Amino acid sequence: MFKNKTLLITGGTGSFGNAVLNRFLQTDIKEIRIFSRDEKKQDDMRNQLKNNKVKFYIGDVRDYNSIERAMHGVDYVFHAAALKQVPSCEFFPLEAAKTNVFGTQNTIDAAVANGVEKIICLSTDKAAYPINAMGISKALMEKVAVAASRNIGDKTTVCLTRYGNVMASRGSVIPLFVNQLKENKPLTVTDPNMTRFLMSLEDAVDLVLFAFEHGNQGDLFVNKAPASTIGDLASAIKEIFSSNSDIKIIGTRHGEKLYETLCTREEMQKAEDMGEFYRIPADNRDLNYSRYFSEGETNISAIEDYHSHNTNRLKEDDLKSLLLGLDYIQENL
Repeated sequence: MFKNKTLLITGGTGSFGNAVLNRFLQTDIKEIRIFSRDEKKQDDMRNQLKNNKVKFYIGDVRDYNSIERAMHGVDYVFHAAALKQVPSCEFFPLEAAKTNVFGTQNTIDAAVANGVEKIICLSTDKAAYPINAMGISKALMEKVAVAASRNIGDKTTVCLTRYGNVMASRGSVIPLFVNQLKENKPLTVTDPNMTRFLMSLEDAVDLVLFAFEHGNQGDLFVNKAPASTIGDLASAIKEIFSSNSDIKIIGTRHGEKLYETLCTREEMQKAEDMGEFYRIPADNRDLNYSRYFSEGETNISAIEDYHSHNTNRLKEDDLKSLLLGLDYIQENL
């Protein structure tokens, strides 16, 4: 699929962009373009890779001209550029909207203008029933992408992927627990019954590749992931590191949910089970209000969301095996 093709990754200097880049470098792709604002990260990546297939473009998705220039001759786009931190988006919601919403529209418009074959936009479980500004901006980003997919014809395909927290990613709970153990501090657990999906970076990249291969106009793809409680996760990490640290319950923090939702019940009503993934087709009704307000679905009320409370819950041994498979854990043992 990628032979002699050119791929553009927005936000390509982030951990997710790096993982996508490394996977694509193993193919016979012609060129990979990294588009981001951070020249220092680009320079670090350039010196680390020393690969002529990788080209670097300084720019900002908020600026249409900069993303449009980087799009010339591109076949595929993976759009990962975003403001992702919940607290910063909460204090600066307009900044989140500028990057996550308007930046996405700019990227799609530039892709269409340059005849890109397919663009995959990255979303998050926080976009399902959002309770904070980051999730709200990502939910609106999804709506922008689906709305664009209705009106751009068949030359450029716009798809979305949605995934939960990536294990051992920057700022996540696993590195926090490991650092607390190393400093002989108690592990701070918000609510031991809180559940979270457990996905590796490789799982998230698999989702992107699946979307590139199978996505139709406006599709949203979600991968099925196991989950665990935060209490079980803390206990498993303690056992792996043979630690006697205490577990300290600090309570739920601002903007946190008891469990994360990957698919709402409205989405599950039309979701297609594709083995390891769900495909959620776009709502392609036209602007005929009677179809929104006069027609309904009788079975939606009987359907459950797909969330971290009702997905496969890992037992202790399986959870430890999953954690021991992470490079981050092996590097710190």
